Amino acid sequence: MGRSQPTEHSFGEPSQPAGKSKEHRQPGPSSEDAQVVDADVVHAVLSTTRAVLSERVAEAGEHDVLFSEELARRVADFTLDGGKRMRPRLLWWGMRACGAAETAAALRLGVALELIQTCALIHDDVMDRSRLRRGQPAVHVGLAEHAGLSPHSDRGSAFGSSAAVLAGDLALVWADDTVAETVLSAAQRRRIGTLWRAMRTEMVAGQYLDLHGQVSGGSSVVQALRTASLKSASYSVERPLTLGAALAGADERTTEALSAAGRCAGLAFQLRDDLLGVFGNPGVTGKPSGDDIREGKPTYLLAVARTWAEAAGDEEALAVLSRVTGNADLTEDDLADVLGVFEVTGARAHVEREAERLHDHAVHRLGQAVDVEAHGGRQLLGLLRTVSGDWSGHSALHTGETDGAAAAARLLTAAEGGSPR
Repeated sequence: MGRSQPTEHSFGEPSQPAGKSKEHRQPGPSSEDAQVVDADVVHAVLSTTRAVLSERVAEAGEHDVLFSEELARRVADFTLDGGKRMRPRLLWWGMRACGAAETAAALRLGVALELIQTCALIHDDVMDRSRLRRGQPAVHVGLAEHAGLSPHSDRGSAFGSSAAVLAGDLALVWADDTVAETVLSAAQRRRIGTLWRAMRTEMVAGQYLDLHGQVSGGSSVVQALRTASLKSASYSVERPLTLGAALAGADERTTEALSAAGRCAGLAFQLRDDLLGVFGNPGVTGKPSGDDIREGKPTYLLAVARTWAEAAGDEEALAVLSRVTGNADLTEDDLADVLGVFEVTGARAHVEREAERLHDHAVHRLGQAVDVEAHGGRQLLGLLRTVSGDWSGHSALHTGETDGAAAAARLLTAAEGGSPR
């Protein structure tokens, strides 16, 4: 997919922050502009992302053309090509539900979140040795092939992985620069800076716990939940919501309730994603069934199955888990065996119930934070239901008829790209 050129939009250009040599003009908040974004948040985020990344790639070219064309542009293309822009949308509707219209700042912070996601995905694919991302060669694979090397060879693998680490680092640098160059009041900058620093550290901590769990042979139920919370729930849902609240100047009570709602929704999403990873239809989920098992991922589902098998003294189930977990050569028969363990131990049913409980709690806490009957609150409610996986009877889990994201998209309002409910 070709890289789109920066496009004009109705939100003006960024204004110049203090101490910056380049001009980043940014208009003040405008309720009229905010209503334009309300109608199509994704388009507004993409327009701003194109503008920001166009500047970044041009700046990279001032240092070296090869670096700009082969690495910087690849980071920009990856950020623009694919993804649901869920984090910027959560930030946007979190801000709007709190009654604010900080249009330009919200969109720029949304770009920064997209770049953080780019960093996380590129590095994650290197660590997991994933070959595909969004239906295309993963960045480390593409870099090796572009250099005329086989990504399967030692030399090609080493080059691609090393270059991809640099690509992920560059995305993180661009994310930080974008936040630093966003015009904010002193109070906003203090609150957003604190949240931003915490989010970056949580993301790295979660990734490390995930890696550690793979080499240590698994995690406890508590540790598995902790890993999911840090690696996914926090930076994917909770922090974007609280960034929106901080931008709006929301009070402590509102911020705490939004934080709890986001944390519960993010965990519910991760639990359902774990279920889809083993029970979903690869034709609609976009990834092979059993990859988490092959990689020995310390998922909550696996931790529950192991814990409950131990409590029941089920040596046969434990033997299956020991044999297949972390087995890169997992066969279809092996996968069937481990799915049977998830069923017999009750782990699957428990995780489904826990995801539903978290979903309900997320909705409840959101109602304590904002008015879900007002425009912004209503949109945020639909988005949070999407994230937490209210999948109309879990058809994606039980039958594989549709993937979770597609089913959940039906819960979005017209302004969010779905059908009116």
